[in-house]
Amino acid sequence: MSTKFVASGDCFITRSIPENGYPGFKEIKELIETADVRFTNLEMTFHDQEGYPAAASGGTWAMAAPKLIDDVCKYGFNLFNTANNHSGDFGQEGVMATIRHLKERKLIFAGSGENLREAARAVYLDTKEARVALIGITSSFDPAAAAGGPSIDMMGRPGLNPLRFKTIHHVNAKHFEMAKELAEVSEANNLRTLKTQAGYLPPLPNDIFPFGKLTFKLSDGEERNETVPHPADVERTIREIKEAKRQADIVLVSVHAHEFLDLDMDKPAEFLRTFSRKCIDAGASVVIGHGPHELRGIEKYGDGLIFYSLGNFIFQTETIERQPVEAYTNMGMPSNSQVGDLMDKRSGNGTRGFAAQKTIWSAVLPVWETEDGKITSVTLHPIDLHQHAPRSRKGSPILTDSEEVLHQLKKLSKEFGTEIQIKNGKGYIDMTAEA
Repeated sequence: MSTKFVASGDCFITRSIPENGYPGFKEIKELIETADVRFTNLEMTFHDQEGYPAAASGGTWAMAAPKLIDDVCKYGFNLFNTANNHSGDFGQEGVMATIRHLKERKLIFAGSGENLREAARAVYLDTKEARVALIGITSSFDPAAAAGGPSIDMMGRPGLNPLRFKTIHHVNAKHFEMAKELAEVSEANNLRTLKTQAGYLPPLPNDIFPFGKLTFKLSDGEERNETVPHPADVERTIREIKEAKRQADIVLVSVHAHEFLDLDMDKPAEFLRTFSRKCIDAGASVVIGHGPHELRGIEKYGDGLIFYSLGNFIFQTETIERQPVEAYTNMGMPSNSQVGDLMDKRSGNGTRGFAAQKTIWSAVLPVWETEDGKITSVTLHPIDLHQHAPRSRKGSPILTDSEEVLHQLKKLSKEFGTEIQIKNGKGYIDMTAEA
């Protein structure tokens, strides 16, 4: 039983594909269509202003016309994630409108739903040789965008499947007391104190001290920062993986995560490593990561693979057509500004941010094959997104034979004990070699 897979990272589409494609479109489409299972992350809500813009967004308020779903499908994708930091950009109405437009096209997607049960459940793609399950989840989201479950009294809430996490700052006794002194002087904890006294929050152990939104823990050892995935979200995902493993031949987990380690955006946060490995331990074959808009390393873990981030696939943020007033006022701009004004100011006319960051504009498409459910080969195809093209043509992917991005990924993956061999413009991972 042989099955072939391809996966891409973030698909932030705002422009239609020309009728006959663009230079390089045919080649990348043909590569994608060689696979049985063809995954992408839909970093976009799709509707015609069918939701109100949320007070907080994932950065840019991401909305595209529903017809652009068809343009994404022209690349050949047949499996989609919808859980990411832009899922709630237009509130629950935007979530449900996007779901409706995807369902009208009979597309298979995971990660959002009319309640938490629907957002968290696995979806299934039947191929010639295997049934494949997908679970979608994200750690990068505004709390208002998270789906909710029903109670005995009320219905659930539409939204995304959340992966919450906690950050704990382990500090010595001196710094622990400093935090207490600062909290007293600044009155940062007054509201929490009142809520605790009123019974709305539980009291904390003596070795834990909150400071505003920060949590300090008294340590008698090394001072460090620790991130831990929320046990309920881990348990919910593991339960779904185990169910999917009974119902399908292969299980994929899509994780959208911006969070990073220390000051290195290309290194995944500790909680993300913990969560991804738990997914493989529970029976997932591959964890497909995306979110930071650039590559992160690949980890061979047991018989599985963890792509901590596949970077971008389509990145057309600068040609989005509409933005709410907050997009402008947050940048100190007049409320009657236009999208072009916003993009020019945000990027410093192309001199800073994403526009100037080389790693944003190149990525890989991994193609892997399984035999009886076991991964037998992995090939990494580099892609380029035209960093220096005019705004009207920037962000559409083509295959490239440049090995620069492969050497970058090789370096990032070495931290996880994964060796990438580079030959003739492609990268290869030997799944038989010891990690």
